[in-house]
Amino acid sequence: MSTDSQPPRSPSAGAEGAVVVVAGATAASGVAAVRALRAAGATAIAVGSRTEHLAEVFGDPAHDAGVPQFACDLADFAAVQRLSADVSARFGAVDGVIHLVGGWRGGGTLADQDDADWDFLARGAITTLRNTSRAFFDAIAASPRGRFAMVSTTTLARPSAANANYQAAKAAAEAWTRAMAQGLAAVQSARKEGPLPQTSAAVVLAVKALLDEGMRAKSPERSFAGYTHVDTLAARAVELFSDDAAEVNGARLDLTA
Repeated sequence: MSTDSQPPRSPSAGAEGAVVVVAGATAASGVAAVRALRAAGATAIAVGSRTEHLAEVFGDPAHDAGVPQFACDLADFAAVQRLSADVSARFGAVDGVIHLVGGWRGGGTLADQDDADWDFLARGAITTLRNTSRAFFDAIAASPRGRFAMVSTTTLARPSAANANYQAAKAAAEAWTRAMAQGLAAVQSARKEGPLPQTSAAVVLAVKALLDEGMRAKSPERSFAGYTHVDTLAARAVELFSDDAAEVNGARLDLTA
């Protein structure tokens, strides 16, 4: 969020021409993000865990109009460093990362919170986010419109015993993202040429739960009250590139329907 001590504001650059990595691209939210970024004129780079699955979802990446695809274990920092180097070498720069890796595990009492569930959530929600933010930090900080976005939950204000593992993992991921926001502000305010407008931001997008058309088809009788459609999430992620960086850096944006 902007304060009096932050660098001056910069004009919004928009997503057109931006190079944006979508981590967790084969999920419904990832597909929506890739589609929305491409519609806005950005180069959307689909990152998933398996080459075959990426090709199934996005088609042949060798096609002239195809979606660039990279398979990577985002829980392996060395692998993510190689990914960052490969993407930068191929496209010249990276302007953004949309982190959509995660998943949900919950249920039962506090004593029922399972270690295997915690390991799954910590790997998906925390480790992959730490790795992508560190590996792409310099590129995002150097970009004239650098953006990093993660998806969190609106339930952190009132955590429950049944969802303790999930909510604790998301709280840690949010704290890391806010720390990244402070790091971006510090790096950009310390430029040798003097305090220039801040150009990069790390943002939390908070939802109660996500909704896609497959869920609606399976349960047409449900209202899905308070759910956020993946297309809405994707559109807001694209809009971040038009927002003032100093205004949204470190912000937690509630997308609850």
